[in-house]
Amino acid sequence: MNDWLYSDTVKDHFMNPRNVLDTDEADWPCDGRGIVGNIKCGDQMLILLRIKDGIITDCRWKTYGCASALASTSILSEAVKGMRIEDAYILKPEDIVSKLGGLPSNKIHCSVLGDKALRAAIDDYLEKNNLPPLAGRENVEVICSCLNITDRDIEEAYKAGDRSWEDLQARTKIGTACGSCKERTLEFLHELEHLYGE
Repeated sequence: MNDWLYSDTVKDHFMNPRNVLDTDEADWPCDGRGIVGNIKCGDQMLILLRIKDGIITDCRWKTYGCASALASTSILSEAVKGMRIEDAYILKPEDIVSKLGGLPSNKIHCSVLGDKALRAAIDDYLEKNNLPPLAGRENVEVICSCLNITDRDIEEAYKAGDRSWEDLQARTKIGTACGSCKERTLEFLHELEHLYGE
């Protein structure tokens, strides 16, 4: 491993992942369950939460993915223990990457499954307990500042069938002012491919 391109923290969490669900899901009763991704694309994540009085008391996970996905989920599972669900709900991939000491740019998309699976598990808990939803409180990233188009807008367009820069431009007019958002938009489309697959 002389050519390891990752931080020591990533290496530690990849080699010694914390809180992995090492039993059948049915053998680990939980209060909230979230699963995102698409196994056909090679990335899928399951997060199980135990919650008491609005505080995450325990977290277990399973993922199919690369070293970055494993390390990201491992550190996320440690970070959320003891956290209020409202605070956990707004965690962003950048928060996870920062805790890892960074990731290579072509691996950032591997960290996006964790926060989405976490939100799905919290949503599941809230729904099961007839509690008000937190959807809409998560942080958004403004990708096109000229037209105030966010990652949420692009994700909704992706869900509606837009798969290319041209598709997004037709629907949202993104990049039609200065075009400086194209690179980040294409990166985000790549992240969505891993999240939703085809």
